[in-house]
Amino acid sequence: MCRLTYLVIITFIFFSLNADSQTVKGSVVSASGVVSFANVMIEGVGLGVSADENGDYVIDNVPLGGCYISFSAIGMRSKRSYYEINKGVNVIDVTLDISIYSLDQVVVTATKTVKRRTQSPVVVSVIDSRQLESVQACNLAEGLNFQTGLRVETDCQTCNYTQLRMNGLSGGYSQILINGKSIFSPLTGLYGMDQIPANMIERIEVVRGGGSSLYGSSAVGGVVNVITKLPTSNNYILGFDYSTINFSADDKIIYGNATIISDKKQSGATFFVNNRDRMWYDHNADNYSELPVLRDNTFGATLFFVPSDNQKIEINMGSLHEYRYGGEMVGSAPHLAMQSEERVHDVLLGSIDYKLEFNDGSSSFIAYFASQKTKREHYTGIRPEVGSLQDIEHLSNPPYGSSLNYTKQAGVQLNYKINNFFGSNIMTFGSEYVSDDVMDEIAAYNYLIDQKIANIASFIQSDWDLTGHFSLLSGVRFDKHSLLDNIIVSPRVSFLYKLRQETQFRVSYSTGFRAPQAFDTDLHIAFSGGGVSRIILSDNLKEERSESFSASVNYDKAAEYYIYGFTFEGFYTYLDGAYYQDPSGEDEFGSIFVKRNGSGAIVKGVATEFRLNFAQKLHVESGITLQSSMYDESVSYSDYLPGRRVFLRTPARYGYATLTYNPSGRIAFSANLLHTGEMDLIHFSGAPEQAEDDFVVSPSFNSVGLKITYLHKLGRVGAKLEYSFGVKNLTDSYQKYFDTLKNRDSNFIYGPSLPRTIFVGLALKSF
Repeated sequence: MCRLTYLVIITFIFFSLNADSQTVKGSVVSASGVVSFANVMIEGVGLGVSADENGDYVIDNVPLGGCYISFSAIGMRSKRSYYEINKGVNVIDVTLDISIYSLDQVVVTATKTVKRRTQSPVVVSVIDSRQLESVQACNLAEGLNFQTGLRVETDCQTCNYTQLRMNGLSGGYSQILINGKSIFSPLTGLYGMDQIPANMIERIEVVRGGGSSLYGSSAVGGVVNVITKLPTSNNYILGFDYSTINFSADDKIIYGNATIISDKKQSGATFFVNNRDRMWYDHNADNYSELPVLRDNTFGATLFFVPSDNQKIEINMGSLHEYRYGGEMVGSAPHLAMQSEERVHDVLLGSIDYKLEFNDGSSSFIAYFASQKTKREHYTGIRPEVGSLQDIEHLSNPPYGSSLNYTKQAGVQLNYKINNFFGSNIMTFGSEYVSDDVMDEIAAYNYLIDQKIANIASFIQSDWDLTGHFSLLSGVRFDKHSLLDNIIVSPRVSFLYKLRQETQFRVSYSTGFRAPQAFDTDLHIAFSGGGVSRIILSDNLKEERSESFSASVNYDKAAEYYIYGFTFEGFYTYLDGAYYQDPSGEDEFGSIFVKRNGSGAIVKGVATEFRLNFAQKLHVESGITLQSSMYDESVSYSDYLPGRRVFLRTPARYGYATLTYNPSGRIAFSANLLHTGEMDLIHFSGAPEQAEDDFVVSPSFNSVGLKITYLHKLGRVGAKLEYSFGVKNLTDSYQKYFDTLKNRDSNFIYGPSLPRTIFVGLALKSF
């Protein structure tokens, strides 16, 4: 009887506790996406958890009744609210406001796994959508300038194609990814950075230094990963921006974003659209444009499905259409102009990712497929003297061309976490296949690039947290490229030492390679001296190899009302068999340059960053890079000039600074500065202003931007209006002297991409 009594009492207590202990679950998000690893605390009962990488959390055994629950995360404003806990499962989803300064964002590019920046053995820099808005960047190219070690330059006076330079290395040394996939092909790279609108971008992660151990060919200077908008909460935005370029040319952009999430957070979609219409701009009044006509129409979507708690499917898709015309400003067909370039691009991008988590979410399996298709119709030509025999031939067979590019990537990846006496270790195993087919033809020039490449790769990585202070990252990748006979082995090793919470020391060694294939600039035809110049590949071109070393210290001090910090980094890269363009005479159409292997080159320097945030109102960020880039032996840039060791178009000093001030929740001021130091250039003859080939040194430039934003809340409709006004390049620090008329050297262009430009904007946003 006594035993029965005890059993009844125990059963009663169990059911009583179970009746009063409920479950609280939900998601923590922000306007920029999920808030990974947020802290959720139920006050008064000592219960709390950390959300997972998707922002999801679950707390069991929560007592019935009222309680305060606090939500906090680094880089977010904390939120504390009162909730009534009812029987059963209580779903509490929370949206946190973003702090102006995110000290410890979650990143994926450095290791292909989710890591906090301060825990990553490799330095990762982040440009998020708020920064793109504060500097009024309308596309990827304009946004990338505001990051240490990065510089986007305009390389053609006629078509204005751009390339990204990382730590002084040209565009072919930088691997640009879309959602972690290498579908930003060499052909896409010519104009793609201008074609990706800012409202398509969630954030940009930047890793400087050799990245071939994870991403293969071309990741010598570093990796830029463009992460598109992700569906996190129901919201929308519709906006219009108008700019006037020196009061001479209009630039109009209409854009919109919308996100829909299901009630149970098991599916969602976000959509974006962007339409741009820019007039041509003539800076020196010769009726030849310095900025081409642009008419862009871009749209796309990201969708996700959660079949079960440990599975997720994500689909990304986008369509980019662009019309671009530069040269003589006439309203006729391009071949009737005395000099012009016309481009019509149609680009389709897409990817699908499947992720399966196991071992209580500590391990995962990922499979992915991505592709892009670029179709381009183009014209590049100079019209001979009107009425001449050559002109008759030109009109009968004008140099119109067509391009077609397919890129495909498929891969699998396994991340397995091991916990033992020696700490925790995330082992990553992966394999992928990439193919890139480029066909670019202009029959009138006997110009043809028909390049088909394929690359099969496998990689392994160990991300080992040995102690609370010391981490070791090591890995190696094996690439079998179709243009190479041997397998390329690319190792990497990085050390991280954390001195207390504020300071991290890092040392890295990495390798990289570039395959002997046509890259972005190789596919561009330039004008000079009344003809066109083309780049062809040497028959015995070999791969280019690199070794990179870097060391850095990162310090951030956080107090109740302020955060300040700095990063100091030194870098050294040796290029073996560095590519250069060897002038090799002329034919009936113009100059020919042959891409060859040189003996080697050294790129070295230091980079410093500083950041400050005070009371969530004032935020300052700046960075400057000092460097040198030299070939081991002199290379020839012209048949008429002595060779030089220095890299052309590479300033020894460049940097940026941004300032944002938010005195209230409704008004914000921002200012920015882009500095470009002096650099060596070559100026080819042919234009009226240039009788002979010559080396010149450009002046330094300081481009200042200002912006003011005001928010007006529309309480009855649950939305807000955002008004903005500002100016880019306030002091008109722009190239003063351009070549004129049809025989101009189109590559003789440098400095900021825009002259003084005034803009206004209006946007309707949901709360």
